[in-house]
Amino acid sequence: MKNSGEMFCYQCQETAGCSGCTRAGVCGKKPSTARLQDVLIYSVKGLAELLTRMREAGEPVPEEDSRLVRDGLFVTITNANFDDRAIEKDIRKVQREKAGLLETRPSLQAAKAAGTLSEAALWTEEKTVHPAAGVLTAEDEDVRSLRELLTYGLKGMAAYLKHAGALGMGDENIDAFLQRALAATLDGDAGAETLTALVLEAGKYGVDAMALLDQANRAAYGEPEITKVNIGVRKNPAILVSGHDLRDLEMVLKQTEGTGVDVYTHSEMLPAHYYPAFKRYSHFAGNYGNAWWKQREEFEAFHGPVLLTTNCLVPPKDSYKDRVYTTGAAGYPGCVHIPGEPGEEKDFSPLIRHAKRCAPPEELETGEIVGGFAHSQVMALAGPIVEAVKSGAIRKFVVMAGCDGRSRSREYYTEFAKALPKDTVILTAGCAKYRYNKLDLGDIGGIPRVLDAGQCNDSYSLAVIALKLKEAFGLEDINGLPIVYNISWYEQKAVIVLLALLHLGVKNIHLGPTLPAFLSPGVAGLLAEQFGIGGISTVEEDLERFLA
Repeated sequence: MKNSGEMFCYQCQETAGCSGCTRAGVCGKKPSTARLQDVLIYSVKGLAELLTRMREAGEPVPEEDSRLVRDGLFVTITNANFDDRAIEKDIRKVQREKAGLLETRPSLQAAKAAGTLSEAALWTEEKTVHPAAGVLTAEDEDVRSLRELLTYGLKGMAAYLKHAGALGMGDENIDAFLQRALAATLDGDAGAETLTALVLEAGKYGVDAMALLDQANRAAYGEPEITKVNIGVRKNPAILVSGHDLRDLEMVLKQTEGTGVDVYTHSEMLPAHYYPAFKRYSHFAGNYGNAWWKQREEFEAFHGPVLLTTNCLVPPKDSYKDRVYTTGAAGYPGCVHIPGEPGEEKDFSPLIRHAKRCAPPEELETGEIVGGFAHSQVMALAGPIVEAVKSGAIRKFVVMAGCDGRSRSREYYTEFAKALPKDTVILTAGCAKYRYNKLDLGDIGGIPRVLDAGQCNDSYSLAVIALKLKEAFGLEDINGLPIVYNISWYEQKAVIVLLALLHLGVKNIHLGPTLPAFLSPGVAGLLAEQFGIGGISTVEEDLERFLA
């Protein structure tokens, strides 16, 4: 594959022509930003190699260095950071750290003298260009595909670890694998067999990372509860919090208490309402709007300041750009960035002052939506669920988790949900739910037909539910359950969820609305042959296939 354009990126579902963005990103990313992200990933891979060598030699790996790797991966996730200056700063930080390690660590000095370190590991110049950075440097199509599948899975894993780290939880074993796997993508001798093994191993550590975040969230905020969430508005000025980071939301809620400013969630932050710790805030007003891709209209109508805590940022319109604030891995040129490292208390007073100058939100809709069906809540209903399956009241569970997006083809998921027979139950997590969570699909003997486990970060709950149901039914094989998987994907967290499901033995997963562009025909064929992974068709054909 040759690139005649100014950039090349195919890590998200909406990549141009389901092939690759070469002139500008469909996400709004400029070629300069894409090239800088390529360089940051290349530099981070070099740092991961150095840390792996140190660990193999028994030398301690500082947590700060592991965080640099995680943060570097997270910054490059789709729709996270569009700020060239911020990315350049990150590149220089990684370069300086590599230089310091090479100068001070005996194992690295010995490896350098022996000539066994890669160019990425040895490159310490504080430059923001490098000829070996980028996807297309690997000539073999299948090797390139596997490298990117692995890298994108690791980006998703880094996101889980970042959120757990914000709540004071980490796991050295997961970090060690992430760095070892990342370093392996630099190895020119690592062929398809080696990379395939690492991709599958990534699924195992993906499950561990999801479990870590699940533990961190529950320890900090309590067990998610079945909750009705208001989708209307009040008459106070307000702040809208989008993205995924619960710790950032917690700080905003604390700092706005008693100020007369309400706080609303947007898109993937909706599940914050399910946690007991957030329910004590009387000014936590509800959820505003829908999935991330509608934010240009919804942020306009909100009137108040908006905080982007992670990815899912659409380049803002000039009419409201001055009201968009970013923090953490998110960034956009011209928007105020709120600084703060994990464990630090961030200062959100600029947003509070800004909110007080703004009109209350414009009402988009009224009513309530129900969620909070994390694994603990669903397993509390295990008895009635098992009975409903045995009696035939529930014929199938359909996992419709994942991401939403702009393409018209995603209307398929709304029509599919509408067309599902009334004896089926949807299990969901992520912003894909906005395609059907307001349809009022009813219930089966008191069990709602849409069970929302939370964010894409909460996909672990769906895995736990499947494993617990397997146990409840006394099955040897998870694929014997009356569950089918019709998953919509968009970005790299969906990749690690997919790899995690493969590790758990789940087969016959269907991905849509298109298969990833980064899967070569050879790799796509391998996944289809070994795991039954396929795409989607029409609603009618898929209903017949899934419910047979």
